[in-house]
Amino acid sequence: MNGTSESNIEPSLDLIGGPYAVIESDPGVFSSLARGLGVKRIELVELYDIEPWAVDHLDPYGLIFCFTWHKDVHRPTDFDDPAAERVWFANQLSDDACATHALLNVLFNCPDLDLGEELREFRQETQDFSAVMRGLAITNSPLFRRTHNSLARPADIRASLNSIATNVMESKKKGSLKPSAKGKPGRPPKSSKTTKSEKVKKQDNADENDTPTYHFVGYVPAFGKVWELDGMKSGPLEVGELPSESGRDGWMDVARPALRLKMAKYGGSGLEDSDIRFSLLAIVQDSLSRVADELEFLRKDKEKIESLLEQGDSLLQVDSVLLQHAQAIFKCDILDGYEHPSGFAGRRMQRDRDLMQMSQSDLVLAWKNVIQDGVRAKTALEDEITKCAQVQTEHLKRTFDYEPFFREFITELHTQGLLNPLLNLDENGRKVKQTKRQKSD
Repeated sequence: MNGTSESNIEPSLDLIGGPYAVIESDPGVFSSLARGLGVKRIELVELYDIEPWAVDHLDPYGLIFCFTWHKDVHRPTDFDDPAAERVWFANQLSDDACATHALLNVLFNCPDLDLGEELREFRQETQDFSAVMRGLAITNSPLFRRTHNSLARPADIRASLNSIATNVMESKKKGSLKPSAKGKPGRPPKSSKTTKSEKVKKQDNADENDTPTYHFVGYVPAFGKVWELDGMKSGPLEVGELPSESGRDGWMDVARPALRLKMAKYGGSGLEDSDIRFSLLAIVQDSLSRVADELEFLRKDKEKIESLLEQGDSLLQVDSVLLQHAQAIFKCDILDGYEHPSGFAGRRMQRDRDLMQMSQSDLVLAWKNVIQDGVRAKTALEDEITKCAQVQTEHLKRTFDYEPFFREFITELHTQGLLNPLLNLDENGRKVKQTKRQKSD
């Protein structure tokens, strides 16, 4: 026996599964979700404006828009577009899974991204599926559910389980209603009318129970067009055409008017009664990877230049103090076992050719510039590492279950007889009346 419980082995396909819990529309949460699914070298950042000055320098692969959802009326024929057949799209079949659905709908239409082995296999296996079957495959995937719920608060996970239990009990109550004498569900007598006050009361109760529901929608350029991918709709919705069928150039100019309409429709018009409870996340290249690429490229520059200077007996021309400390500038644990991105070797080869054609005096100047650029890159890398540590700290705070501690703490207060005085109750649990002097104190 290997000591592994058979019940602890999670199957690759679970046709029953469990619920998806609510997760926050936080860029750190979505970045962790993407990394947990195996996607490399990307992160999600929050956009505070959609104008070119705020977006274009990021060169986003796609967008995820979070807003307060209201029931929208649409017909399947509204999405009957033959061009959409090439777009990977899945319907959302599980409550509170819209974050994972929106992210996957965008990622699976980005050929330039390294999705990782598991996501590549999933996309290939579901390529010929319908949108509904793809949604079912996502719902039944332990990888997606486990990664999604690992970012949720324990209270939200318990709430999702409680929601299932509540829905089951309500459905049983509806099924146990006794039919009337004619074999139809019982109806109130015709004489019973609903008064105006009762209608108002019912409307007030409905408003109280109408809690905001947040939903995520993706925007992505694919196959020469920009698409809106909403898992609650029957298919992808074309936003506009791009100048070229391949590439992402200018896609934000096409998506920007659609985003403005979406924000205005769901309360972001800026008027007095408008609702600004929405956020926009952009899928971009990971800042940590980008800065690490730059520092690694500069380190290779330094090594090559020093080798050429040593061959020409010109290494002594550089600042000896700076040369002594130069090695520490480019030393970073994150670069140990560094995995070069695609295209790195080609850039490196061209740069080495350029360096070999330089004179010794130009190499000395190039070496100084490399050291200066290395200091800036090292500082930027340390800032990114600090940011990642903060994201991880927030993740631990969010996912830690504080309930057992508080339950035990309250229980001990009650056992020691300290809880009732704190709640201003007597030994029998009744409210203690305070005198005017006690109230003034």
